[in-house]
Amino acid sequence: MKISQKFENACRVLLQLAQHFDGETVTRLETLAQREHVSSSFLVQILNELRRSGLVESRRGKTGGYLLARPPADISLYEIAAAIEPSLIDDSAGTDGESGQAFQKTWNQASEVFANHLKGTSLASMQKDETPMYFI
Repeated sequence: MKISQKFENACRVLLQLAQHFDGETVTRLETLAQREHVSSSFLVQILNELRRSGLVESRRGKTGGYLLARPPADISLYEIAAAIEPSLIDDSAGTDGESGQAFQKTWNQASEVFANHLKGTSLASMQKDETPMYFI
């Protein structure tokens, strides 16, 4: 599965904020960009989308920066995907043709498994590397 650079960077920056989460301490944009090797102009666009989605808060001023809006255990990969890359969790299989409905049913089942995995994976569990393993 291929994910966008934007979604990957959003997850990485949120993991950075999760590492320093205490509900008060902010991390400067430049610090986040440097730690994750992302341009600050691209990162500010991502952080603005995450802020509009209620996943991060921003503080202005000389000592301003960004922090998680909620504890890392309360933010799932599903929420991040919904904010940054909604097409990743969208059921988009059509029903055209004779086999369309059969394909759509199978695709929707796979999408549901994927969405449930994202919903069950929080920033906190990623930090602890406790995400469940799936074997196919």
